[in-house]
Parts: sequence; C-alpha cells; structure tokens
Amino acid sequence: MRFRLIPLLCALLLLHGCAAPLVIAGGAAITGVMVAKDRRSVGTMLDDQAIELKVQQQLTADAELLDNSHINITSYNGVVLLSGEALLPLYKQRIEQIVRQQNKVREVHNAVEIGPLSDASSRKRDIQLTARLKSRLVADEKLDAVTIKVVTERGNVYLMGLVSHQEAELAVKVARSTKGVVRIVKVFEYSS
Repeated sequence: MRFRLIPLLCALLLLHGCAAPLVIAGGAAITGVMVAKDRRSVGTMLDDQAIELKVQQQLTADAELLDNSHINITSYNGVVLLSGEALLPLYKQRIEQIVRQQNKVREVHNAVEIGPLSDASSRKRDIQLTARLKSRLVADEKLDAVTIKVVTERGNVYLMGLVSHQEAELAVKVARSTKGVVRIVKVFEYSS
C-alpha cells in the first residue's frame, strides 16, 4: 500500500508546480518531506488537483473558450485563482461559472484579463520569473517556501498559500526585490 502511494504523491507534487526539481534531485524522500511540510492535508492536496484537472478538462472540451482564452487554473486549499487572458468579458464570466460549479471550491479569485492572448515568449518570461522567485523564496531561511505557491502572468505575481502574516510580508518583500516583477497580488489565507 505504501509503495502505491509514492507514485501518486510524486504525480501530485509535479502537478503542484514547485516539486519537479526537488523530485529529480532527491527522489521520494524529498517528495515525502514536501508533503509533510505542506500545511494542507493530503486529501486537500488531492482535492485541489482534482479541481484543476476537472476545470481544465471542461475548458478544453469547450472549443469556443479554448480558441478565445488562455487560462491558468490554480487551486490551493479550495481557493481557486484564475489567471490569463480572455478576448471578451463573456468568456471570463463563463470560465468563472465553470469553476464555481466544482465540488470543494470555497472561493474564486478571477484575475483573467480581457484582451489579446499572451504569446509564447511572454509565457516563457513568466515561467522564468516564477522559477527565479521560487528559488529566492527557497533560499530565504526565514521562509518555508513549500507553503507558498507562485503563479506569474504577464509579470504579475500571485502568491498563494496558508501562511502567517509575517510569512506573507516576507514573501512579498522577496517578490518586490525580484527583477521582472510588475505587480504582486496576495491570495494568501492566514493561519494566525
């Protein structure tokens, strides 16, 4: 039973976005540490992944939405962040309705911008900025970077996680001093 859970946890963490380099570097031992340090229960982590996958499937199945939007779905503790672009407000609203219909969604932050869809070079810059910021969060000894999820869209950085007010302020300070950050949006839940 225990050995069947390890591939599931590895897949979960790879989908989580921040574990890939650590899983490659340290294998299942690091994966177990990351799961142990995450402030969500394993059930909640699985619920978050299920929300992301179900919404992505529904958006992909809708040809009109697929052609007229670029959407990132990030769920953390039942709080869903929608980021990206939609060509019309109608599409932004439809996407939010799809998310609100999902089980276990407690709150939706719809940060989808109305306008042209981002291109591959913009998305690449966002991936690089996310990696740079995550590295800086990991390097900060005062922070437990596993508890902070970073999403970047057109240089706008969204910070999510279950954190104390002090941890949130430290993470914002690190983000502010990271080259390329245009704006910081806190989507934190506070534990104290």
